[in-house]
Amino acid sequence: MTWQVWRLGGLAITMVASLLLLDACSRDKAPVQIRSAVSQLPQTLDPRYATDAASARVNRLIYRSLVDFDVHARPAPSLASWRVLSPRLFRFTLGRHGRDFHDGRYLTAEDVAATYQSVIELADSPHAAEFANISKIEVRDENTLDFFLHDADSNFPARLILGILPAELIARQHDFSREPVGSGPFKFVSWQRSLKLERRSDKKRFVFEEVRDPTVRVLKLVRGEADILQGDLPPELVNYLKQQPGIDVQESEGSNFAYIGLNLQDDVLRNPLVRQALAHAIDRESIIKHALVGHSRLAESILPPEHWAGNGNLKPYEYNPVLARELLLRAGVSLPLKLVYKTSTDAQRVRLATMMQAQMRDAGIQLEIRSLDWGTFFDDIKRGNFQLYGLMWVGIKTPEIYHHAFHSSSVPPKGANRGHYADPKTDELIAVSDWASVAERVHAQLPYIPLWYEGQFAATRDHIKGYSLQPDGSWDGLVDVKRSKLKSVFPGRNQSAGM
Repeated sequence: MTWQVWRLGGLAITMVASLLLLDACSRDKAPVQIRSAVSQLPQTLDPRYATDAASARVNRLIYRSLVDFDVHARPAPSLASWRVLSPRLFRFTLGRHGRDFHDGRYLTAEDVAATYQSVIELADSPHAAEFANISKIEVRDENTLDFFLHDADSNFPARLILGILPAELIARQHDFSREPVGSGPFKFVSWQRSLKLERRSDKKRFVFEEVRDPTVRVLKLVRGEADILQGDLPPELVNYLKQQPGIDVQESEGSNFAYIGLNLQDDVLRNPLVRQALAHAIDRESIIKHALVGHSRLAESILPPEHWAGNGNLKPYEYNPVLARELLLRAGVSLPLKLVYKTSTDAQRVRLATMMQAQMRDAGIQLEIRSLDWGTFFDDIKRGNFQLYGLMWVGIKTPEIYHHAFHSSSVPPKGANRGHYADPKTDELIAVSDWASVAERVHAQLPYIPLWYEGQFAATRDHIKGYSLQPDGSWDGLVDVKRSKLKSVFPGRNQSAGM
């Protein structure tokens, strides 16, 4: 990545001077907006289908859900509070806040029932399996509804985090994926080359522009063509931003779980000795030290140890290429073992893949890297068209992720068990909500190779005030962020109006 730092230095010196004058002139006439340069735009704005990180982050801004989570990742009331009337009956009562849909409709219990009923009935929704335990939904009045379950589930409220849609539009099969209508703090404006939202509290416009090249994203921030960057940068570029005048950088520990997904239908990968060899063939600590941003740390399970359902007693798979070779030979594998690893074209993801490729070579593993554009890559993953892939679980708050990702009934399109992991013991532990034991079982079986929790950072221009960085990398900080008047780079000249 040295070439990127050199490129930044050279371009910043030669290009910024010529661009600032043009920027200053154009901004006098441009509407005041807050602009985010992102590595990828959402795949969909329909919460019933959203599985990628960008979709989840934007949908949290557009929609409101019945339940959210507190700082300890425990379920907390959002649109509604609830009472447990019996182990299989939960009553939800809507509060006053957040009940005005963006098109003027009033959110009622009918909308809640229609949203969840539609997910249950959608055969292609990746979230349908999460709600298979619902036997029926009864609306008592416009503020109250009851959820009846087939089986007792004390964690049921934590599942109800989908954005609520208007029932009338659901019935008309409205395309929420491109024209969302929610009741969240941000209203959809348009989606062409960039995604535009409007904050309802003050009608401030927010623009999300997809810029895949991390160097270009950084240059856009430095040149003033973007106001906010968050995540998806190598440490060299984060350090570069720390040295730039007019740029503020925040950093913190993160909770997003990076992993290598495995296709357990593959003749080689279904062997647990091979999966153990892969885990011992990666020097995670070296990658964290040299290629990840600050505050990144080793991970052994989707939920971090500090989560209320986390398991801090899992023993790490240490880097040991000699042991990895021995395990492969015991598995009857001829060396070198040739495997194909799929990732996106994002420069940082390719860099991480390249580092793992070099490390695995010492363990007798020949890794072929195939980097694909995001749409093709993610479609391959959902269809099971892979041997190995690299992805990250983002914004996970509830242990129900174990059912979604590892239960034998959650194979796509009914869930996110993309590797076709099927283990009766794991299913049993999930059924009784023994989350610590589920984490231990999955850690031993290795349907995923755990990697790390990536640290979080955000970089903003100094006229952006009050942006709060979230451990899960969400964009919730945009709800309260402010833009002050810009300082001109030319004496006596104001570039743009303020709030």
